[in-house]
Amino acid sequence: MLDTLLERLAERGPIEQLWFVGDLVNRGPDSLNVVRRVRDLGDRAVTVLGNHDLSLLALACRPDAEQQASADLRRFLGAEDSPELLEWLRHRPLMHSDPALGWTMVHAGLPPNWHVAEALTHARELEQALRGPDYGSFLHALYGNTPDQWSPALEGIERLRFIANALTRLRFVAPAQRLDMTYKKTLAEAPDGLVPWFRARGRVNADSRIVFGHWSALEHIAWPDHNVWGIDTGAAWGGPLTALDLTRDTPELIQVAPDPVQA
Repeated sequence: MLDTLLERLAERGPIEQLWFVGDLVNRGPDSLNVVRRVRDLGDRAVTVLGNHDLSLLALACRPDAEQQASADLRRFLGAEDSPELLEWLRHRPLMHSDPALGWTMVHAGLPPNWHVAEALTHARELEQALRGPDYGSFLHALYGNTPDQWSPALEGIERLRFIANALTRLRFVAPAQRLDMTYKKTLAEAPDGLVPWFRARGRVNADSRIVFGHWSALEHIAWPDHNVWGIDTGAAWGGPLTALDLTRDTPELIQVAPDPVQA
């Protein structure tokens, strides 16, 4: 499906950049070749990390990684070029913004009380830790649902855990702008008090156009009233694979149908 979509995009004319909203791995039948394909695009590809990408990096640090991995990820970890691919993945950003184009990309979302510039600063903090020499210990301590509320006074792993959860796992926020890391389904079935991050009252990043992935259960792609477009259309679950042309005044969707062999 990825190859078909890239061919469809190439037919439209020269492409200066291709943005990937993350989760290159563990959301399809061939994580290994997806990462190879995107890596081989070179500087034309801008890829942000998703929660599944971080999970693979954490898994790869375990001595029993291949025993704990799914069949697809076991194939990835057993490949001759796996160390090189993991190193490439580890050095991807957590967030990307292009002021000239007027778009920001993140895997999951932004806390309502973070301006885009502030979010970029926090993303760089996480990237620095991920690219450091002790990244294995860092990844081991990264997982958990707390703290769920931002404070500039947060320090150490708790600060980095909040940043990671916000950028790679966020869907809903609870009262007092707390991140909810438990509910993952549709808006219609959401418990009382939860709102999608982009509908939160007083969202300070509402004037920035944001494209994200992560949320395959979201009912719509375009939320122009909120300046957000969510392009995870559930290709892993039999839906189409979606691209968005960000160079147009009104973003245009380009989609490919599921591969009947894999559906």
